[in-house]
Amino acid sequence: MADIREVPTRITRFERIGAHTHIKGLGLDENMKAVKVKDGMVGQEKAREAAGLVVQMIKEGKMSGRVVILAGPPGTGKTAIAVAISRELGSNVPFIQMSGSEIYSTEKKKTEVLIEAIRKCIGVEIHEMRKVYEGEVTGIDIHTAPHPYNPYQKVPESIRLTLRTKKQEKTIEAGASIAQQIIQQGITEGSVIQIDAETGRVVNLGLSIESSKGKTYDVDTRQKVPRPDGDVLKEKEFVYTLTLHDMDEIQAQRRMGGSLFSLLLGGSETKEIDPEIRATVDDSVKKLVDEGKAFIHPGVLFIDDSHLLDLEAFSFLGRALESELVPIIILATNRGITTIRGTDVRSPMGFPLDLIDRAVIIATHEYDKDSIREILRIRAREEKVTIDEEALERLTEIGSKTSLRYAVQLLSLASQNAKIQKHNSIVLEDVNRVDSLFMDVQEATDHLRRYEDKLMYH
Repeated sequence: MADIREVPTRITRFERIGAHTHIKGLGLDENMKAVKVKDGMVGQEKAREAAGLVVQMIKEGKMSGRVVILAGPPGTGKTAIAVAISRELGSNVPFIQMSGSEIYSTEKKKTEVLIEAIRKCIGVEIHEMRKVYEGEVTGIDIHTAPHPYNPYQKVPESIRLTLRTKKQEKTIEAGASIAQQIIQQGITEGSVIQIDAETGRVVNLGLSIESSKGKTYDVDTRQKVPRPDGDVLKEKEFVYTLTLHDMDEIQAQRRMGGSLFSLLLGGSETKEIDPEIRATVDDSVKKLVDEGKAFIHPGVLFIDDSHLLDLEAFSFLGRALESELVPIIILATNRGITTIRGTDVRSPMGFPLDLIDRAVIIATHEYDKDSIREILRIRAREEKVTIDEEALERLTEIGSKTSLRYAVQLLSLASQNAKIQKHNSIVLEDVNRVDSLFMDVQEATDHLRRYEDKLMYH
């Protein structure tokens, strides 16, 4: 017997702790009332209850043609509420987050960046019935022929396959393309395969448990699957989930057939998609929906710092809201009365008044001391660190005087300091040390004013 020993499994996963990974939903009860602490959300009860009503309207299809605006000071949970809305809508709902500054690309027009983002937020679940040959391979006979340009080399010409299910066994013959796929995928007797009767695409599902190889080999890299049921030739439903942007790109590639650049060098194209292609995709999607073969899942497009959009971008969004295929658009801003970018007009939040008129506006407010304490406790648990009550109270005081964001930053820094100092948890000493090493916004402003005459102006 080969010298093989089992090694205890040690799983190492890469985990990134983001700013809103702890958000699981809006934290509402059965009466749509906000619970003080639930689903990772703390405080902002009115904003969360308002967002809950928006979610219900979205689910009932009554939010089409409207936009949601989240308005409030920095660090008051606007992004958290947007993420919570997407969580409430379901895992299959696309959620795209972008900043208002991202539309100013050097390669694409502003409107092109926006329409791509909008179409990435609309998921299309396609259900398709296809005829397939499916079964365990019990016999393979490949016929070869001399290569047309090299008489010393042989190429597959055809193949005879015997497929078995639990119900029947059938032998089929296929051409060179299927034979080539069988060879390339290393399919042998005992493999469970699936052949699309229309396209000839071959899929290797794994090694049959009932086959002789499946019973003999204890160590095998192939996945073991049961022998299929039913007939060899059957109709199966396949479910694909794509976005409108994915379908746009597929349609564009079909129409262009691949450019000379992509064929020779393998480079990706950054060319904008023709509006006619998008219109064709929209028509095909509507037809599939009417036939009951597809379902549309409108997602959420969240544009943070949306006051950075200019008048042209706002006008485009206003027009997009009137189309039939449009996601839920959420705009977030921390501006008051300010100038609309690209104009001399001052307006609330820097938005055009006609866009504000058709918007549902949700206000966020500064967190109270209890909310800051609870959020810091949740963040510590999310980052898998322990913190003493005394240190937590000190961080809460800092967050109340400065901002929640600064307190969260100090929490991570204090955790790193505690690790260096070999502390089992974050203690008051760690918080005080990092607070003395780093500056909040007000301290940074005072520092720059102190050395204003020695700083460069350009």
